[in-house]
Amino acid sequence: MKTIKVNASVSYDVVIGEGLLAQSGNYCKAALGKACRLCVVTDDNVAPLYLDTVTASLEAAGFDVFYYVFPNGEASKSAENLIDLLEVLAENRLTRSDALVALGGGVIGDLTGFAAAVYLRGIRFIQMPTTLLAAVDSSVGGKTAVDLSAGKNLAGAFHQPTLVLCDYTTLGTLTPEVFSDGCAEVIKYGVINDRPFFELLKSGVRSQIEEVIAVCVNNKAKIVEEDEFDKGTRQLLNLGHTVGHAIEICSNLTVSHGSAVAMGMVIVTRLAHRLGLCPAEELEELIALLKQEGLPTDCPYSAEELCEIATADKKRSGDTLTLIIPYGIGNSRLYAVPVDQLPSYIQKGLSA
Repeated sequence: MKTIKVNASVSYDVVIGEGLLAQSGNYCKAALGKACRLCVVTDDNVAPLYLDTVTASLEAAGFDVFYYVFPNGEASKSAENLIDLLEVLAENRLTRSDALVALGGGVIGDLTGFAAAVYLRGIRFIQMPTTLLAAVDSSVGGKTAVDLSAGKNLAGAFHQPTLVLCDYTTLGTLTPEVFSDGCAEVIKYGVINDRPFFELLKSGVRSQIEEVIAVCVNNKAKIVEEDEFDKGTRQLLNLGHTVGHAIEICSNLTVSHGSAVAMGMVIVTRLAHRLGLCPAEELEELIALLKQEGLPTDCPYSAEELCEIATADKKRSGDTLTLIIPYGIGNSRLYAVPVDQLPSYIQKGLSA
């Protein structure tokens, strides 16, 4: 078991280990200071697997628990479902001394965190990630959001959790495709600033899962501590995401987040190579590692289709859009692109 401290505007622990959901009541009581009323938010895939275990542990620790279950999938990360959840919290008279629990993947974590940020102008919440993607990335750092029709994560708030409880035994119930989704975010950390970690991943993600999760969380914690509100260094965590989000929207969400990020990383790394910034062999290393973990590397959409969506990205500032460009594995940097030149830049990244 490993525990990593995140020292943001709120300090909290990320606990990584086996069997933690069955002990969640004691961990939550220690983090919250005392038993209170909790709403566990989850989806219809996760609820049959883990809701009873978590509820039993919370109640045994003295918590008064109720729950709310959404349909699974990215489409549930909507303004409509956010309002539905807020109405449920109000109907159940949750107070500022109470809290939410996000039990599930990134969609549940993002939605629950945003609800916690705005309900009663802010209450506490706890992340219990059950997917690799949520464990290594979205559960840590306090970014919460819902999607709008114009794009992903366009409405949200920074709201740090009180505790992240990462029971990686839950990863055993994931399909190979969902596990691979998380591998895209894992590989991202190596490409951003950790070449030794990238080399470690060549031995396989699943076989060293506790260490992999801990390295990712530790890397993210350091970046969040330096730039909690995404003004500079934290933007590096968006490697592959600007193009990746556009791929998701172009596909009407039929392409998963991890698959889209994998394609996005290849596009920006190939762009970097075409600009003379990244060696060809490092592009090939990235493609090989993504394929090793079952991820796609070729994008089916045109530069024009992608740019129509990408120009609405939240990282746009006036007439420029910041892409994250790898100058090599472990050396990614912010790269401002004029919006009117974005199609030609993306085309360079698409061309084989």
